[in-house]
Amino acid sequence: MRYRRPKLWVYRIAQAVSWLASTLVFRLKVIRNDIKEKEGPFLVIANHQCALDYVNLIGATKRPMSFVLSKSFYYSLPITFVLKGLGVIPKQQFQTSVADMKNMKAVVDAGEPLVIYPAGLMCEDGLSTPIPKATYKFLKWMNVDVYMARTEGSYFVMPKWSKKLRPGRTTMEISLLFSKEELAKLSLDEIRERTNEVLLYDAYRDQEENRVRYAGCADIRGLENVLYICPDCGKEYTMVVEGESAITCTACGFRQEMDELGFFHNANPEKEVRYVSDWSRMIYRGMKKQLEADGSMELKAETLFRMVDSEKHKLVDVGSGIVTLKRGSIILDGSIRGQETRLEVPIVGIPALPFSPGKHLEVQHGEEIYRCVFKDGRPVMKFINMIKSLYEIEQEALAGSK
Repeated sequence: MRYRRPKLWVYRIAQAVSWLASTLVFRLKVIRNDIKEKEGPFLVIANHQCALDYVNLIGATKRPMSFVLSKSFYYSLPITFVLKGLGVIPKQQFQTSVADMKNMKAVVDAGEPLVIYPAGLMCEDGLSTPIPKATYKFLKWMNVDVYMARTEGSYFVMPKWSKKLRPGRTTMEISLLFSKEELAKLSLDEIRERTNEVLLYDAYRDQEENRVRYAGCADIRGLENVLYICPDCGKEYTMVVEGESAITCTACGFRQEMDELGFFHNANPEKEVRYVSDWSRMIYRGMKKQLEADGSMELKAETLFRMVDSEKHKLVDVGSGIVTLKRGSIILDGSIRGQETRLEVPIVGIPALPFSPGKHLEVQHGEEIYRCVFKDGRPVMKFINMIKSLYEIEQEALAGSK
């Protein structure tokens, strides 16, 4: 594969626009930047808290860096020509083809820097998405110095579950994680341990230390799509947002209010769940426990199917049907482009799928991307928690068999 060099003039414009966003919206403070004057090839891995994390990173060095972006975003945005000019590399999320590997390797082989977000998805609850196991082997295979770009605060500026931007301070620290020589000597387990230590995060515990105020932080409209189970009575889909900052269970009356720092408060301190991340983790652990008790568990939902129109560079409606999730696969069953279709897509080894809480999830089958827009969006997060739980159960089984 050939390295597609970013067009310098396009890259400089993107850097200027990103500088405005990072200054005015993210109010970025760079604590450390070890790549500012770095020469030669290198790889930057970054944690992923929000959709626009790249605007904080693109100006870290004057040298054009090649960013890896999901194919869904790449081909469904009306600015594909701009992304090509930036040298962006489209890649299937959570799965890496031989062609994807060669495209990424071509960048460092040409002596240039590459940027990846190993989590693949920005978080929906302040907790980092599980890192695909193949990531650690990939770092070793790249055979270049690896830098870690860790950002804190961008989750609160642009939560996945909200429609609003909430300007406030973010920080970024870029430091050497592995030298090329170290990577050659370290085992995959050693690489995994050190990588996870800096890549994984809990944004709410970071906020407990940082205590940054974000504009409109108490507005939690949309969060009910993530926190879909009441922590008091255990009922599903009973959580509703009252006004902007209170969330209430319609079944038992459990109620919490969000403060301007992003923390919940309950009139009964014994029932308080302070962090969104802790509440979400409780829901996830409950799902995992269900799956461990019932290996035949399935989820079903009525859905509209959307696919990328390559000429219009946008997603268009192509049919409707049922999406079914079970251990090992996700099934799309219905009418797609006028034909009765049944697609069973393996999910073994996949830690999550692209999704938007309360709206849709995406499935990639070969080169095709299917966006499943749920007719009732509430179960989307339940599907994602099941996929994450299945992945964790699989990894624990593999570790136990060694």
